[in-house]
Amino acid sequence: MERPRPIALCQINTTPGDIPGNALRIREAVTAAAALGAQICVLPELSLVGYSPRDLLFREGFIAAADEALTALAANLPDVAVLVGTVRRRTGPGRPFANTAALLEGGAVHRLHDKCLLPDYDVFDEARYFEGGEPGQPTSIRGVRVGVTICEDLWVEAQGAEVPRYAKDPAKLLVDAGAEVIVNLSASPYHVGKPAEREALIARAASRLGVPVLLTNLWGGNDEIVFDGSSCAADPSGTITHRAARFSDDIVLVQVPGSERAAAQAHIEPTEEMRRALVCGIRDYAHKCGFNSAVLGLSGGVDSAVSACLVVEALGEDNVTGLALPSPFSSAGSVEDARALADMLGIPLHLVPIEHAYKELVSRAKGVVGEGPFGVMEENLQARIRGALLMAVSNRMGHLLVTTGNKSELAVGYCTLYGDMCGGLAAISDVFKTDVYRLAKLYQAEGKLPESSITKPPSAELRPDQKDEDSLPPYGVLDRILELHVDDGAGPRTIAERVPEVDEETVRRMLALVARAEYKRQQAAPGIRVSPKAFGIGRRVPIVAATLAYLDEGRVEDSQ
Repeated sequence: MERPRPIALCQINTTPGDIPGNALRIREAVTAAAALGAQICVLPELSLVGYSPRDLLFREGFIAAADEALTALAANLPDVAVLVGTVRRRTGPGRPFANTAALLEGGAVHRLHDKCLLPDYDVFDEARYFEGGEPGQPTSIRGVRVGVTICEDLWVEAQGAEVPRYAKDPAKLLVDAGAEVIVNLSASPYHVGKPAEREALIARAASRLGVPVLLTNLWGGNDEIVFDGSSCAADPSGTITHRAARFSDDIVLVQVPGSERAAAQAHIEPTEEMRRALVCGIRDYAHKCGFNSAVLGLSGGVDSAVSACLVVEALGEDNVTGLALPSPFSSAGSVEDARALADMLGIPLHLVPIEHAYKELVSRAKGVVGEGPFGVMEENLQARIRGALLMAVSNRMGHLLVTTGNKSELAVGYCTLYGDMCGGLAAISDVFKTDVYRLAKLYQAEGKLPESSITKPPSAELRPDQKDEDSLPPYGVLDRILELHVDDGAGPRTIAERVPEVDEETVRRMLALVARAEYKRQQAAPGIRVSPKAFGIGRRVPIVAATLAYLDEGRVEDSQ
């Protein structure tokens, strides 16, 4: 290299399909980076079209619009070189599109670099659309021989059974061909612990390759997925030298080659990190879908309390409305707790008792099915009346209805279709109950959540003196069972060994509940993904096969 060149990692928030808006964000970031002295700017993966456009790629005119926007963008940038993520149409055999990094310089679009490794596991489905490219040669940009990679191209380490072992190592091939620095345009999704995991990968890659490695990551929420940003750079010693902000726009300048010291540690307590991710996901889901306000049911319990705190933090207290919908089995304390929460958050609370509607519908139903013992029909009617009233308010007022069920309940099916599952967004559906309590304690310490919502025994209050633990293990135990099964795929024998507080029979009963509830989860509102394995697009379990529990030794038994 002739002399150090400032490379800007331009971390932005994009929206799938919003090509004009994304182009504007790119131009603003590049202009700001140029004012800071950058000579090369690196934007996230697919930043022009948004990650991921999915089947929008097949819409007539979509690729042409992206091409036109790319040409216009190149013509309206400052005098810097820009690597920007986009798509292009391919010819010949294979998939019709390529996931591409385009070099914009001197008012024109120059060499294109196609993504080589295409993930098709968990939330990724890139092989449905794209054909992988070849690493090619480094590109000389402003006197620096740059090896361009895109996201998965750096994730070549063994990552478990779900992730393929790649035969190619695109970054190494580029370094072998003379690359002096590896840059990576990334759209790497968030889950708790992912920023540290990603940094460790970049550090190991820089040490292994013997050159600096720079990664620009997307941030923001798109559908279920949240991106955290946390762009970073590592030097050849494997030291992280630069860190960008989490969950916000940022520009970080990296001198290549450089002699910067190690970046300061950016540790965030895991529950606080989860909170930021959830707030980011809720805010972006609402705003990108055209909602400025939200409504949710407030039962006085910890789940609705935490959901309300998150939604208020995301959208502002003036844009959130609560409904308390007590039934004949709701305790007076629950209504008082809902009022206290609303007062603490500064949001309106409407008290709408459902006793008369409930009694009338029970009477009508018994006219068809006859008299019988109190059971699921009576319980679920309460939830469905509440869902209907919440949807009515949503329809009339234009609020986004946010559901308040947690991951533990959704896992075992302790939720009612067309009842408490009604809504456009499931704010905490990827948060286990034990983590809900941790979030609650954060908000309680800030004076935003009543302590009684945390300390009282959890209950759906759909029958007299009902408690969740009447039919479930304590949540501290249940969540360990669910995490091992849902997140890690463990069978009943392994779980019983690793959770000694519970016997194998109880484990099998819980896994049977998980299996039976698959049909409910596939009709649930989208939720914000904060764990390595959320219910949603990254978990593809067939409903008709969901009654099978797979044992550790490889045999299959019917869990029901």
